[in-house]
Amino acid sequence: MQEKILILDCGSQYTQLIARRVRELNVYCEIHPYNSIPEVDASVKGLIISGSPFSVNDSEAPQIDLTSFRKKMPVLGVCYGAQYLAKLDGGRVEASETREYGRAHLEEMQGDASLMKGMPENSQVWMSHGDTILKTPETFEIIASTRDVRVAAYHIKGEQTFGIQFHPEVYHSTDGLHLLRNFLVDICGCSQDWTPISFVEDSINQMREKLGSDQVVLGLSGGVDSTVTAVLLSEAIGDNLHCIFVNNGLLRKNEFESVLDQYKGMGLNVKGVDASDRFMEALAGESDPERKRKIIGRVFIEVFDDEANAIKNVKWLAQGTIYPDVIESVSVKGPSATIKSHHNVGGLPDFMKLKVVEPMNTLFKDEVRRVGAALGIHPDLLGRHPFPGPGLAIRILGDITPEKVRILQEVDALFINGLREHGLYDSVWQAGAILLPVQSVGVMGDERTYEQVVALRAVESTDGMTADWVHLPYAFLAEVSNKIINRVKGVNRVVYDISSKPPATIEWE
Repeated sequence: MQEKILILDCGSQYTQLIARRVRELNVYCEIHPYNSIPEVDASVKGLIISGSPFSVNDSEAPQIDLTSFRKKMPVLGVCYGAQYLAKLDGGRVEASETREYGRAHLEEMQGDASLMKGMPENSQVWMSHGDTILKTPETFEIIASTRDVRVAAYHIKGEQTFGIQFHPEVYHSTDGLHLLRNFLVDICGCSQDWTPISFVEDSINQMREKLGSDQVVLGLSGGVDSTVTAVLLSEAIGDNLHCIFVNNGLLRKNEFESVLDQYKGMGLNVKGVDASDRFMEALAGESDPERKRKIIGRVFIEVFDDEANAIKNVKWLAQGTIYPDVIESVSVKGPSATIKSHHNVGGLPDFMKLKVVEPMNTLFKDEVRRVGAALGIHPDLLGRHPFPGPGLAIRILGDITPEKVRILQEVDALFINGLREHGLYDSVWQAGAILLPVQSVGVMGDERTYEQVVALRAVESTDGMTADWVHLPYAFLAEVSNKIINRVKGVNRVVYDISSKPPATIEWE
């Protein structure tokens, strides 16, 4: 039985980051909404309660049933979690005249407290709270303070329950990972056996047992998630896995042929289906972003269903769903706001009578890449930038035509190849070009032109939920702009997008 840590999400923007830090320490963990706690069994080694945008004194503040946890296993309250535990036991939590946001330093640390063991005096931590604990119950012992906050960390006597006002999971808490290791290893007794290799071995055995000799179909996208899913399932069930790679006519230049060749070279049982004309016909004249997405989704399902029905005795649909997709698609009152309703977890049309298997749905993106490396997948495939499911359709603002697709494919190829040639590709999370629905005046030779404008976009991120624009060298941007205008007929102006997410999104549609 895989040991695990439960993380109760009370709505903090940092909840996923807590989970990622726990996983970095080779400890498996799961995030659950505070009001949907799973049944607790012997595999659960401890509990972490996240922060929250609420004050514990708000009428709608998350209320947590801790009867399955307190005095039965270690508990760590982070920010709101610490304040909730204090108030629950009769302490006083109020809005402070001195609010703490940003860097602070721990003082008066009690070195013999197991949670703080080995942490240096004056350790830098990251605070983000308006409320503070003004009075602690008698059973609470303070184990760390800061200059402005007396109760920065505490331990409840007689139980392995701790509370901290700061966020150990963020980069700015310099010894945060050390504190989490103390909690997970020394206090919870976790064995740190959650590794990519152990995941691969366990998943292959589980998939063989679950799927047996059944036939499974998987839609490949060329991206990291579906590729790792395909290779893992292929290791488990061989040619009983049928991969379908659909060309919707909206892929990058020559991507259909090159990715298909890569897949076949990996020994996957894959079929390429060129349905570009079918997609172009369905999209003709449509300029509304949401309707474009729905058309592409509908046609993909139709094409995929046709191909799946041509395979005898298919019982399962495999999907490359990963853990953030699952978390983001859970919408409950309080926990982290739903960013999107992800296509992988949105259900299947009624006419597709297939059971779903999602072997990656417990992994974060960085873990998927490590699992892919353990499976021997080439680094070039694992390092590919994310690419939107609707493809270039949401990078062509307005209606879609074959000519617009051609222009954008040429521009995109020059931009992406330029990033690779200049050694910039791997320092960018995602990059692409956008064809704008405007034309601008230009001069080429002795002639006046009135042609298309394209925007280049490159962002840096860890998970795509927030992102900042990349400060690409001016010389590089000048070179790429010059190539695009000289080589791509129909474009006479190039601009660079310097918007962060939020408030902008990574894609333009």
